[in-house]
Amino acid sequence: QVQLVESGGGLVQAGDSLRLSCAASGRPFSNYPVAWFRQAPGQEREFVGANSRRGGNTIYADSVKGRFTISRDNTKNTVYLQMNSLKPEDSAVYYCAVRSLLLISTTPNDYPYWGQGTQVTVSS
Repeated sequence: QVQLVESGGGLVQAGDSLRLSCAASGRPFSNYPVAWFRQAPGQEREFVGANSRRGGNTIYADSVKGRFTISRDNTKNTVYLQMNSLKPEDSAVYYCAVRSLLLISTTPNDYPYWGQGTQVTVSS
């Protein structure tokens, strides 16, 4: 079992930056992909980006490419989502998720472990 806790969300203005953290406990997740998803009210959960085991490969949704960066500190069992140049359309609840298989996936159903989410609101 893996328990995930996100933090770092908040209310910011367009153009600002935020860094979200996802702290894991229960077992080390260095060998497994970690992904970030987001969900705005009334919308489907959307893939944001994912980082493979030990950080070897990272992919991003086109909507955030060049603005968001995923990094991980395996010594702290923590993954980060650095979000720059935020836009109002980035407003959502952001979730981190861990997969129990070795390959990255962009599909929410492929991730069995989820955090509770952290709200990000970007005002125009």
